[in-house]
Amino acid sequence: MQQLDLRVVGKTAALVAGGILSVAQPAQANKELEQLAKQNTNWVMQTKDYASTHFSEMIDINANNVKNLKVAWSFSTGVLNGHEGGPLVVDGVMYVHTPYPNNVFAISLDEPDKILWQFKPKQNPAARAVACCDVVNRGLAYAPAGKDYPATIFLNQLDGHVVALNAKTGELLWKMENSDIAMGSTLTVAPFVAKDKVIVGTSGAELGVRGYATAYNIKDGKQAWRVYATGPDEDIKLSKDFNSANPHYGQFGLGLKTWEGDAWKIGGGTNWGWYAYDSDLEMLYYGSGNPAPWNETMRPGDNKWTMTIWGRDINSGEAKFGYQKTPHDEWDYAGVNYMGLSEQVVDGKKRKLLTHPDRNGLVYTLDRENGDLINAFKIDETVNWVKKVDLKTGLPVRDPEYSTHMDHQATGICPSAMGYHNQGIESYDPNKQLFFMGVNHICMDWEPFMLPYRAGQFFVGATLNMYPGPKGTLGQVKAMNGVTGKMEWEVQEKFAVWGGTMATAGDLVFYGTLDGYIKARHSKTGEELWKFKLPSGVIGHPITYKHNNKQYVAIYYGVGGWPGVGLVFDLADPTAGLGAVGAFKELAHYTQMGGGVMVFSL
Repeated sequence: MQQLDLRVVGKTAALVAGGILSVAQPAQANKELEQLAKQNTNWVMQTKDYASTHFSEMIDINANNVKNLKVAWSFSTGVLNGHEGGPLVVDGVMYVHTPYPNNVFAISLDEPDKILWQFKPKQNPAARAVACCDVVNRGLAYAPAGKDYPATIFLNQLDGHVVALNAKTGELLWKMENSDIAMGSTLTVAPFVAKDKVIVGTSGAELGVRGYATAYNIKDGKQAWRVYATGPDEDIKLSKDFNSANPHYGQFGLGLKTWEGDAWKIGGGTNWGWYAYDSDLEMLYYGSGNPAPWNETMRPGDNKWTMTIWGRDINSGEAKFGYQKTPHDEWDYAGVNYMGLSEQVVDGKKRKLLTHPDRNGLVYTLDRENGDLINAFKIDETVNWVKKVDLKTGLPVRDPEYSTHMDHQATGICPSAMGYHNQGIESYDPNKQLFFMGVNHICMDWEPFMLPYRAGQFFVGATLNMYPGPKGTLGQVKAMNGVTGKMEWEVQEKFAVWGGTMATAGDLVFYGTLDGYIKARHSKTGEELWKFKLPSGVIGHPITYKHNNKQYVAIYYGVGGWPGVGLVFDLADPTAGLGAVGAFKELAHYTQMGGGVMVFSL
């Protein structure tokens, strides 16, 4: 673990540049961030707020006038490859990030043709060779000024370093090594700020990385805690009452017992997706990903605690509950996806809920206080690897026809390894009590093979062919009740809706498409109300903010990511890109690479 702390040299300058510092104690840190998230002038987290609603109460742009949206301004990042995530907006400044080389730009909303500052890191280019699925980055995080640090922007670099920048000046405050690219571990996840900590995950399960999440202190980058997905209980940090409300989920010793020998040491379980946080409970929520390798024959057992929804104490990192969705995953259904928090009535009682659309094609709603499974249902009726989830045991009832065991080519598996839901951030309208989801509709054939583990090299063990699902398209958008499982409406899209959605109180749902459109639909009916063709395809999510009493909508363009690897790297073999090339073979006929942000207003 290496740390470069530049505060000693330039601390006084940094504090002055950061403006008047808050006297808030760490325990409140990020009550201020919560307040900023409620202001229409800001978009201070990738998830919009701690509950990950991705929802705005603004109605200036609404279902009646959205057809009049026009481009207000745009900014080219000068970088190609996939632009995931979205920009942040804080106090009149937009913070824009890029994929590798992970440049950061601060742009004044008063003068959007002027760059206030830019940070262009020098990092090890070898990171590109061990990045699984394009050299993406899912975004920046922001912390307001605290007692002993200025307002700070956090960036994760592909080469495994976490960087803290002065939000006013772009000055480097500290830098920590989180991941070792020599072992195949990179950083594509967006950092997440809660209390006095910044939370960072890991990537690299496709290279046999053992996954972990780490909390760093905002002020100096020192490690507060680190928790693993596999191994002994003390590494996983299980609380004394872990899963006490649901002992049938499993409790102690399973991070070792459910693996053969030392396979847990290269067992995956990375978390490169999204976090949510309940500041009243002081609990952090996220998902651990797929076990490694993909070939299930090479790792007998349930492979805990990969594929798990975690509820952890933010202060210690200890897990209060862990619910494994896909024991002994056979399909690369990495469960790191969106976690949306809501408070809804279940059986006559209002409960704190967590809703998670998983890559495995199922949606899970849990009580986020104790992990109780409230409901689990299919995102789409075409999901076929599983018949249902037994709500008493929490276990999936599998269909053996779609197992991926050795000496057998499994065909027609739905969803594909890309999942019916992947990395997109979704939205929740608390007024309508509906989630709006951008969905993949992709199925696959799967043939496993044996391979040895070599540090820093791909450790997959399966050949995949992917293709459109039974409905004939590669994507869908759906409005869903997370308690009942009812889909209020669904529409088809030619390509996967990879980046997710944003909803507003103006009865609108915005999202981008891989072929380069930003679209707005009526959130009550799904009717398309507006669309605009962008310079390149979209794999990021829209945001909205108000500046000088005017509402704006912004979105990154820049095709890439896993669905775009064939286009980005000019690949033709349909099994290349872990199967993505075949699924998205038509994409190059509809868009090409680019990179930037486009901003719209009435």
